[in-house]
Amino acid sequence: MHVVIISGMSGAGKSQALNTLEDQDYYCIDNLPLNMLESLFSNEWVCTKEKVAIGIDVRSGTNELSALPAIVKNLKERFRTDLVYLYASKGIIFKRYDETRRKHPLSTPTMGLSAAIHAEYELLKVVRSIADLQLETSTTDIYQLASMIKKRICVLSEKQLSLSFQSFGFKYGAPRDSDFIFDVRCLPNPYWVPELRIKSGQEAAVSKWLDSQPLVQKMYEDIRKFLEDWMPHFVENQRAYLTLSIGCTGGHHRSVYLIDKLAEYFRQNNEVSIIINHREIEAKKKQQP
Repeated sequence: MHVVIISGMSGAGKSQALNTLEDQDYYCIDNLPLNMLESLFSNEWVCTKEKVAIGIDVRSGTNELSALPAIVKNLKERFRTDLVYLYASKGIIFKRYDETRRKHPLSTPTMGLSAAIHAEYELLKVVRSIADLQLETSTTDIYQLASMIKKRICVLSEKQLSLSFQSFGFKYGAPRDSDFIFDVRCLPNPYWVPELRIKSGQEAAVSKWLDSQPLVQKMYEDIRKFLEDWMPHFVENQRAYLTLSIGCTGGHHRSVYLIDKLAEYFRQNNEVSIIINHREIEAKKKQQP
């Protein structure tokens, strides 16, 4: 059985995540009190299900949330269990609630929306600290979130590991939720070749130039070997998600090239699901009319 526990900040997309899992044939239960979570799997009918998804949030209460690590540990000993934490920036959460006029679950006559969001963030720290996967939804719409859920979570009913590769530019900030970050700003840079400057690492001319650079190939071999050596140990330790990010200066040449090259190689492993995100290239596309 594959058990998925969906938690996170109110307004970050938990309901959409559960709806997506339900569409993928998961048996879904939303807002289940935590004191009922373990007893749920004593039910013979539930145990006949191959895929189960459960939504939990701050309405479970502080005391019950503090018991979550032990509960998840017990479930992992019985089933393939993944805890997924969804979050967005506090400003984005505030904006979503303000626009929809919905009431935050922690709001009271004496606690406004901003204070409720901050209180929830603090309450959920214990959940976030043990999450197998953290997904930021600040810039995703419901369709992008659904795609992310299907690519990263649903595949685990058939695959051993969901491996996400991400390129980025350090000048725009490093991603917050990477398991491993490799800095490749030390490598030869196509940006300084005039005819390559406006192209990306996905274009043939840039790829050919980087193919010819011994240091670039050495970096590729080292990162590939690192993953080959350590992925089996993460799988043995029931680690279902890994996110590897590679950053160069602008996130358009070296990091993009290396991410695509690594993804192409690891796609040959039928036990691994591969996801690619070229952060700066995608951001540029969104800005285009």
